[in-house]
Amino acid sequence: MDALQAFQTLDLRIGRILKAEPHEKARKPSYKLWIDLGPLGVKQSSAQITELYRPEDLVGRLVVCAVNLGTRSIAGFPSEVLVLGAKDEVGRVVLLTAEREVPLGERVF
Repeated sequence: MDALQAFQTLDLRIGRILKAEPHEKARKPSYKLWIDLGPLGVKQSSAQITELYRPEDLVGRLVVCAVNLGTRSIAGFPSEVLVLGAKDEVGRVVLLTAEREVPLGERVF
């Protein structure tokens, strides 16, 4: 498989965080997120993004999600999508987001 084919197997979509709350059972500090992915429905994710974000600041934010990696149980919470981020200079996770409003569920290419 060449690099372009490998990239195309990953299904990245834009979603909007509807709800965020601390994931108190997780081993590492995390939030439980509920993300609206438009036609794909509302999906859940466990995200280790507590250093830069508070739950109330996440609601309404657009995020980039990998939606075809399967579901993992994180301390009893089904994490259906992976929210993408990058580490800053001190290792804190910064969320990847859309610069402007786009339809929920829109594919990233």
